Amino acid sequence: MSGPPTPFDPEVAAVLAGSERAGREPMTPENLAERQRRDAASRPRPSVDVLRDGGRFEVAGLRVPGPPGGPDLTLVSARPAGVEEPLPLLYYLHGGAMVMGNAWSVLPTVLREWAEPLGLAVLSVEYRLAPRARYPEPLEDCYAGLAWAAGHAAELRVDPDRVVIGGKSAGGGLAAALALLARDRGGPGVLGQLLLSPMLDDRCDTYSARQMSGVDVWDLTSHETAWRAYLGERHGSADLPPYAAPARATDLSGLPPAYLEVGSAEMFRDEGVAYANALWRAGGRAELHVWPGACHGFDGLARHAAVTRDARAARTRWLRRLLLTPAD
Repeated sequence: MSGPPTPFDPEVAAVLAGSERAGREPMTPENLAERQRRDAASRPRPSVDVLRDGGRFEVAGLRVPGPPGGPDLTLVSARPAGVEEPLPLLYYLHGGAMVMGNAWSVLPTVLREWAEPLGLAVLSVEYRLAPRARYPEPLEDCYAGLAWAAGHAAELRVDPDRVVIGGKSAGGGLAAALALLARDRGGPGVLGQLLLSPMLDDRCDTYSARQMSGVDVWDLTSHETAWRAYLGERHGSADLPPYAAPARATDLSGLPPAYLEVGSAEMFRDEGVAYANALWRAGGRAELHVWPGACHGFDGLARHAAVTRDARAARTRWLRRLLLTPAD
């Protein structure tokens, strides 16, 4: 049993009322392939020329070695134009529930919000998608790209000591898993982790998951479909490794500082709050924001809402403190 849903922020509610995402048919194993085809056809995939925005940014698609036994990996490299010195690097993992999305479509927002105002280089990762690629293949793609970037920092003109990994939704979950994997493999070094409404827990049994299912833009049926696509028969197993679902981790010590945000009116609220609390209990550093009345993906839907402006400002302040404040 769960109580009534948490109310939406009025500006978010107004956008949702006219959104095709609200009340959409849940994603199931039977319609997953069709949903993937529709997403690929409809999701913007800007070209290199569009991303360069008349010369404001240097942008290039890179093909680099993938994980052992896996295919080569595509990384999209972008940075403010005309800057030759090494820049901090945001290593960014796109969202899409592990089954959708691409490395290109997230870049206009990432470049506008962070790369230009903060002077950051960005690498966006085209990891393989489920169910064609199941755990650990997408995560190993992300690790291979991070290791390649660390080994080619001079070529990329980035500072290997100032690398932040980040992502939203599925990308946030992969970023959390990547931080665990890099810690346990002894590198590459990561300065921080930017976890935006991260997809962390395959068990789908939090209070907010039940409370907000089908009220939020996401629902339990779609969520379980995505996790099963990613984990296959390992979904829900007692011995699932934390790299597959970071909420399963029992040791969160020694991880880089984290920025965690969720909306109060989204399904992922409680798993995000629990992960921040677990980081604190392990002696770690975490900054947690629960944006009042925000649904999953609120900043992309209600771009001009006050809560979106507040969230963007908070993320930027955290990145600025982490990357640009000299160490004592």
